[in-house]
Amino acid sequence: MGKVTGFMEYQRLSEAAEPPPARLKHWREFVDHLSDEQAKVQGARCMDCGIPFCMQGCPINNIIPDWNDLVYRQDWKNALDTLHSTNNFPEFTGRVCPAPCEAACTLNINADPVGIKSIEHAIIDKGWDSGWVVPQPPTHRTGRRIAVVGSGPAGLACAQQLARAGHDVTVFEKNDRVGGLLRYGIPDFKMEKSHIDRRVAQMQAEGVTFRTGVFVGDAPPTHNVANWARETVSPAALTAEFDAVVLSGGAEQPRDLQIPGRELAGIHYAMEFLPLQNKVVAGDSVPGQLVATGKHVVVIGGGDTGSDCVGTSNRQGAASVSQFELLPQPPESENKPLVWPYWPLKLRTSSSHEEGCERDWAVSTKAFKGRDGRVTGLVAVRVEWVKDPASGQMKMVEVAGSEFEMQADLVLFAMGFVSPLGGILDAFGVQKDARGNVRATTEGASAYTTNVPKVFAAGDMRRGQSLVVWAIREGRQCAHAVDAFLMGSSDLPR
Repeated sequence: MGKVTGFMEYQRLSEAAEPPPARLKHWREFVDHLSDEQAKVQGARCMDCGIPFCMQGCPINNIIPDWNDLVYRQDWKNALDTLHSTNNFPEFTGRVCPAPCEAACTLNINADPVGIKSIEHAIIDKGWDSGWVVPQPPTHRTGRRIAVVGSGPAGLACAQQLARAGHDVTVFEKNDRVGGLLRYGIPDFKMEKSHIDRRVAQMQAEGVTFRTGVFVGDAPPTHNVANWARETVSPAALTAEFDAVVLSGGAEQPRDLQIPGRELAGIHYAMEFLPLQNKVVAGDSVPGQLVATGKHVVVIGGGDTGSDCVGTSNRQGAASVSQFELLPQPPESENKPLVWPYWPLKLRTSSSHEEGCERDWAVSTKAFKGRDGRVTGLVAVRVEWVKDPASGQMKMVEVAGSEFEMQADLVLFAMGFVSPLGGILDAFGVQKDARGNVRATTEGASAYTTNVPKVFAAGDMRRGQSLVVWAIREGRQCAHAVDAFLMGSSDLPR
């Protein structure tokens, strides 16, 4: 490393963020990337640790020590090339990835880890600002045609890799804009959509064709309010027209809560709420938009989607925002000697929580109460998790006498997603696993293949609800598999 003793000399430096009172007044990103000098110091903290556990913690195996060292030496162009060698879209992961690489950092054993994500953020922003991120069109064309269904991170990564290999790639997206859940699931204050738009422009220059407003399957679902499909294409038409088809949609079937009062107005899935605000920020007119303005909001679910609901509700001017989590409150910090280098269970406070939210753990919602057909409150109970002596598994037990009521004018379900929307999978006739995802392996000659000839699957549609970084990995690996299927072998990196 360029600064062998840097980890002993420098402290971790977090990226600067606009204070909550100011950032709540707008929908823009509020985190600034590190300056060149700050990034250099963070790069200097990277240890000459011998075994880079950070690379093992990263799903796409980013070559982290190399670009940390290059940033320390201020060789930004080579740092960008090294970053791009494993990650098609570091501007996405540099903003929304939870950074499992940092949990696996060797320095994290007994100190603060290297700010890997912040360095990645600085590298890609500098690359765009310097004009180094340019189209990479293929030097030859294979004449093979590939359809990619879904334009989230898995579909985009797969399409870009296949286009650079010389194939003609068409991406089908059911919504009116490209990006999938990057576009309509992640609020603009976490990732502005201009980052997607300039990647789309790059990919178009590389030969990728995008067809939006097209649903592939029998009939579009009705519950997803961001779905404005103008056209329906059958799986039979795709398989007849293209040499290969990649299913790379998201896991969009939300987990429901069927309890008394579920039918009341004012109870919605998170993905009935979040996409509409993204459309408004994009300049669209959304008559009858579902908003939290002046309402007492209860978010059920403690993950990233729930956090996004909190941040959006606060920006819309909610009267109050509360968030329930079914599991117990995690510890403030993990037991590092026990869990390192794996992803730790610990209390995580997001920027949205910092902006204002009452959080409560080990709470189960029992019923909704209403008046004139609209929700006005809920009944909940505290629970504890005990080991079942018969099965040895943990089970939830209600705490006697702990039932309570809470006012709620808007309830948002953010309890995760259980599977892809079933219609498209059934229409293609692909086999499913026990969780309702596409059955496909990731290794060997049959990697990412389904039981249907020349139909492949990658991303959330194959592995279930996951991270953007996992989607990019699967998209890249699926591209390698498709290229090998069409050409007999592939030089694309996995």
